[in-house]
Amino acid sequence: MSALAALAEWPVKTAAAAVLGPSGVLESHGPMDSRFALASVTKPLAALAILVAVEEEAVSLDDSADEALLPGATLRHLLAHASGVASERPLRSFAPAHRRVYSNVGIELAASLVERATDLPFPRYLDEAVGRPLRLDATALDGSPARDGVSSVADLARVVHELLSSTGLLSGPMLAELATVQYPGLRGVLPGYGPQDPNDWGLGFEIRGHKSPHWTGSANSAGTYGHFGQSGTMLWIDPEARLGLVALADRDFGEWAAAAWPALSDAVLAEYG
Repeated sequence: MSALAALAEWPVKTAAAAVLGPSGVLESHGPMDSRFALASVTKPLAALAILVAVEEEAVSLDDSADEALLPGATLRHLLAHASGVASERPLRSFAPAHRRVYSNVGIELAASLVERATDLPFPRYLDEAVGRPLRLDATALDGSPARDGVSSVADLARVVHELLSSTGLLSGPMLAELATVQYPGLRGVLPGYGPQDPNDWGLGFEIRGHKSPHWTGSANSAGTYGHFGQSGTMLWIDPEARLGLVALADRDFGEWAAAAWPALSDAVLAEYG
């Protein structure tokens, strides 16, 4: 039985998935070109575009996030959810690097820094920096860079493959940095899974570490990084196994996903790891 066969039993109308290795797609299931609302899986796409802007020297990870609102916080803090800004409102809730506060506002602030530096609307910059180089024909952003993207499994498979086997979208050092824990030891709440201590994050990507419970599988390595979205979407890259997984569905995250995603991840790793 294929690792992705379980998707046929998911309690959703439509689901699609792909398993990736360094050579490309190893297995797929469902409508690869169908577009799904990404919710927070928009964040890693936005982060990749922001990191392209860093490498183009339009912005720096050391740039001030917003000195009036978040004194001492930088773009790096924003991408790592360590700026102290509240989740949904532009309010300072903690000092920088004091607590991991998962924040949509933080990602929006990060994108606004790129908009000002490049004089381009962020959706256009995302398309030019990431969409066109990776041929993401089904991917678009119409709204918040934290949650309003749409894409397909085929497109996100190209993104995951780029992270597994780079063609040069980002430099090697930057690829390593995005998957490295920023501000180690910070505790915080992982949405849908409760308090985590520590709650590890890289630059725009969550890092599994030793979190429990978690949306990846029990067999995923601690270095696994990725993201999930409340619209029923997820992707991860396991650098130890040299595998990636994308799974998109049209049902909001809930108990079904909390059970299905780890089981799927473990099945993928058992077959291909």
